[in-house]
Amino acid sequence: MVSDRPDINQVLSQMRNMQSQVQAPGASEPGIQKIAGADDGQAIGRADFAEMLKNAVDNVHSLQKEATQLAQSYERGDDGVDLPQVMIGLQKSSVSFEAMTQVRNKLVDAYEKIMNMPI
Repeated sequence: MVSDRPDINQVLSQMRNMQSQVQAPGASEPGIQKIAGADDGQAIGRADFAEMLKNAVDNVHSLQKEATQLAQSYERGDDGVDLPQVMIGLQKSSVSFEAMTQVRNKLVDAYEKIMNMPI
């Protein structure tokens, strides 16, 4: 159900942003390596999958850490931290973790399919 995931649009937006960075011809992002073209001598952007995966995991970790800090601040009664802010942080953390879990499941499934292919 869509109502259980209020931040799904933000996750989709982040995924589209990552996709556009990977597909950009002159991308200079941290997950992109330059490789020389065979015919024309121009550099072609190629995504480093391990770097992209590491960045995604780091992003999930930072969202979880931020949500934990917000919750602890709210429990201490710190000024400037209200309950809606804490709940939004926790939802962002939860949605990003669920998305990362789905990516992991797809990767494991793809690996198993490749390993079961006849040679």
